Amino acid sequence: MLRRAQDRPGAPADQADIDKVERFAYGHGLAVTSVSPQARSVGLLGTVDQMDAAFGVRLGDYEREGLRYRGREGDVTVPEDLADVVVGVLGLDDRPQAQAHFRYAAAGRDGAVEARAPVSGYPPQEVAKRYGFPTGADGTGQTVAVIELGGGYRTDDLRTYFEEQGITMPVVAAVSVDGAENSPGDDADGEVMLDIEVIGAVAPGARIAVYFAPNTTRGFYDAIAAAMHDNRRTPSVISISWGQNEVGWTAQAMDSYDALFADAAELGITVYAAAGDDGAADNADGLNVDFPASSPHVVACGGTTLSAHDEVVWNQTSTGHGATGGGVSVHFGLPEYQDAAEVPKNPEGRPGRGVPDVSGNADPLTGYQVRVDGRDTVIGGTSAVAPLWAGLTAIANQSNTRPAGDPHDRLYAHLEVFVDITSGDNNGYQAGPGWDACTGLGSPKGTEVAQVLGG
Repeated sequence: MLRRAQDRPGAPADQADIDKVERFAYGHGLAVTSVSPQARSVGLLGTVDQMDAAFGVRLGDYEREGLRYRGREGDVTVPEDLADVVVGVLGLDDRPQAQAHFRYAAAGRDGAVEARAPVSGYPPQEVAKRYGFPTGADGTGQTVAVIELGGGYRTDDLRTYFEEQGITMPVVAAVSVDGAENSPGDDADGEVMLDIEVIGAVAPGARIAVYFAPNTTRGFYDAIAAAMHDNRRTPSVISISWGQNEVGWTAQAMDSYDALFADAAELGITVYAAAGDDGAADNADGLNVDFPASSPHVVACGGTTLSAHDEVVWNQTSTGHGATGGGVSVHFGLPEYQDAAEVPKNPEGRPGRGVPDVSGNADPLTGYQVRVDGRDTVIGGTSAVAPLWAGLTAIANQSNTRPAGDPHDRLYAHLEVFVDITSGDNNGYQAGPGWDACTGLGSPKGTEVAQVLGG
């Protein structure tokens, strides 16, 4: 990823900088496979030896827990004349970068999916009704982009699902990025179907574009960039249900993505990301937050348990059914919109970006009715919250006749449009009045949130 031609979000790469990178590539025998000034990226192709020489690393084949991947030893370096040009080098390592943040209701402590779900769950549109989503709009005229790093969907399943729910099937398109395609048949199908079916149920008038990319740092980045700069489908909302704790990312990768999300805000695109399903530890040692949810330019989505009578922090770790992510970033500083939120210090004792911003029903035991690979089931996880909020934003964009863009300032200035969740914890932080590191500002009062999204 390259720097911006001008010091403002949304500015493309300077042609002179692109020329420098191309000269560097040719000098090391690398082929330039793609150039995108808007995404500020240049794709390079070469042998292992050429990449080693170009970037000062040592690439090799590794295996961990039965997974073979290409990794590297050594820090990535570039020549001095490129030091202020290149923000990040992505793609040298091709190990899976992110996990899908969804959980089957039927999965127990060992994670295996049983033959039947023990709970009935909610149709997504019933959750939207509980949250008071506006009823005078359905997202018509909007496109919601969904980022997927594996799996796929079957149109017959979607057709059956929406017919059973009494909803007109939305227009769904698969977009291939870096050679990945809609490929149903693996565990990630649950993520893909959950995303599409939640958005389609709560905002059936919106078009849904599903960007399939390889699960690598470069593939993930390219998928987001492809959605942002898709002049054919022009998404106004991006939903991301994949991520990993900050420990699993390099600083330069997070900074590269964060700059991309800042560009999205400048383009009027709202980005939602799941905050994780493994509590305050986020599947690592100590207290951690999930990225890309921890980006200050992303609306991070935490999870609740939505029962018939109340709503509390989602924490079912005692039964093996997960808990909402949340905490304080050690990489990103405290953003201005959280100045009054009383975010605690991060685990290193410094001010940091608090996660999540908002929340919604995520407990798989009060989860969402979906259809996956020919089977009706119930799924939860913060993976469901990102598309839920994306659907609400599509409705708001239609009603307000303009895109919401980055809504953080507006959301934090209007606490009254949230249901404040004050009961529960995520094994690291306790819920309480106002913002907290379990459910953020709270769950939505849909109609009021839609008005605030419009400014």
